Amino acid sequence: MSQQGDRRGHEDDWWGELYRRDTDDVGPAPAADSVDDRFDSASRTVADSSPPPPSPASPPSPASSPAAGAPWGPPAPHHPTRPPRPDPAPGPAGPPPADAFEPGLLPCADAYDWVDLGPDTVLDGARCGAATLRAVSSRGESARRRGEPRQDALLTARFGAGPGGLVLVALAGGAPGAMGAQRAAREVCEWIAGAVGRSHARLAEDIRTGNRDALKSGLHRLTDRALGRLRARAAELGLDPAEYAASPRCLLLPTDPACRTRVVFGAGDGGLFRLRGGAWQDLEPAGPAPETEAGGDVPAPVAPFRFRASVARPGDVLLMCGGGLAEPLRARPALAGHLAQRWTEAEPPGLAAFLADARTRVEGYADDRTAAAVWEA
Repeated sequence: MSQQGDRRGHEDDWWGELYRRDTDDVGPAPAADSVDDRFDSASRTVADSSPPPPSPASPPSPASSPAAGAPWGPPAPHHPTRPPRPDPAPGPAGPPPADAFEPGLLPCADAYDWVDLGPDTVLDGARCGAATLRAVSSRGESARRRGEPRQDALLTARFGAGPGGLVLVALAGGAPGAMGAQRAAREVCEWIAGAVGRSHARLAEDIRTGNRDALKSGLHRLTDRALGRLRARAAELGLDPAEYAASPRCLLLPTDPACRTRVVFGAGDGGLFRLRGGAWQDLEPAGPAPETEAGGDVPAPVAPFRFRASVARPGDVLLMCGGGLAEPLRARPALAGHLAQRWTEAEPPGLAAFLADARTRVEGYADDRTAAAVWEA
C-alpha cells in the first residue's frame, strides 16, 4: 500500500474513533425534559426579560444604522472614520495609486502536496558593499482574483564573507497558465544558485578583475544547463517542455565596497533598466526572435542568452525585472515617470515603499510583479 493510502487509513481510524457509538459523551440530562417543558421554560423567560418601551424623549443613537434607502449621516465626533480610498482610475496628474487591489482568494491547497503552495508576496533587502538592494515578487491582480498561485519565483543569497563575498538575486517567471509554473521557476532559481554558490570565489575574482569573457562563457553554460535540467524534469513528469519552463534572470553583486561592477545574465522574458540622471535607459532593447531547438514534433523555442557587465556610478539605480513589470515600464511612460520620480530621492525606499512602487497599478497589466533594484551610494 502506498504511503498516501496509509495516511488516509490512519485518518479514517481516527475519524471512526471520534464518532463511535460506544464512545462516552455528555449524555442526556438526568432530569425529565420534554418538548412541553422546554416550551413552558422559553415562554417564562421571554415574558420575564421583555424590555420596557422606549421613552419618547430619548434621542436615537448616533451609531445606529439608517433605514433602508436612507443615506449615512456624518460620523459622530468621538467615532472618527477612515477616509475613503482614492479612485484607482488614472488621473491627469500621474499614474494610478500603488497597490490598488488587496489580495483576494488564497490558492487552493492540497493536503498531500505542499510543493506548489507559496505566499502571495516575497520581499527582501540588504546592503551589498556600496549598494542597497531591494527585491520583491508579488502575485498579480488577475491571479489574486482567480485564487491562483504566484507563478514567479525569487531567491536572494549571499555566498562568502568580506571582500570576497558575492550576492546573488535570481528571479524567474513560469509559463503563463501552466500547472507547476511556480515549481519550475523555483527549481531553476535553486539550480542556478547552487552552481553560483559552489563557484562564488572564482566568480567574485573574475568580477573584480574585469574578466568579462570568462564570466560570459561560464554563466552561459550555467544557464544552458539549468534550462536543460528543466526540460529533463518535464520529461520525468510527463509534461510538455513548453509548459514546464521558466525565464531566469540573475544579478551578481560583489560585497567588496571598492568594486562597482554589476553582472546580469539570464534568458527569456523580462528586462534590465538603469535610472541615471533622472532618465530611464533600456539596457535590453527588443532582440531577435527565439531560436528553435530540434527534437520532437514541434521544436521548442530557445530564448537567447543575455549577459551584461557594467560599472555603476554613484546615484545610479539598476532595475532587473520579470515581464510583469518590464512590459508596462516600456509601454506606459506614466509608470516610468512615476518610478523615476520616486527612486531619485536622496535615500532608497524602505521595503514597504518599494513593494508599493513595484505594485503600482497599470490598466491592462495584471501579471505577477517581480523585480530587484540596486541603489548606488
